[in-house]
Amino acid sequence: MRFILVDTILELEPGKRIAASKVLPASEELFRDHFPGFPVVPGVILTEMMAQAAGRCLDAEGTHPGRAMLGKINGASFREWVKPDQEIRLHATITQNRPSFATAECFAEVAGKKVCSADLFFVFAPHERFAEGHQDEVLLAYWRNHPEKQPKTR
Repeated sequence: MRFILVDTILELEPGKRIAASKVLPASEELFRDHFPGFPVVPGVILTEMMAQAAGRCLDAEGTHPGRAMLGKINGASFREWVKPDQEIRLHATITQNRPSFATAECFAEVAGKKVCSADLFFVFAPHERFAEGHQDEVLLAYWRNHPEKQPKTR
């Protein structure tokens, strides 16, 4: 399993809000053990999906000294089981956006029903810590399809 837990960005206002989606197919190995005969997406994976969506929203702005990295999870709540092959819609609204940290209110939904939520805290890891030339393939796909929405700072 690759650890890119956002398939598509549906809506994006860099530094403000994002809507994205992800489908985890039943063939993913994690469903073998979580749980045999009753496969559900682990809460930690749902939380990481929301964090990756919110992080992309922050990174898309292009004004921070590094890439957004999850630093703290507050008030995570899981309301429904999420099964394999369901489209998970991810939503994040950035509530604080400062040079050294950011916060986001996030939730995920399936078929219009909220399945989990969390308030997430982000710090920024310096760009030089990452592989040279690395670019976010999900953001690049969004910019390719929506060049008019790409910030001028990039």
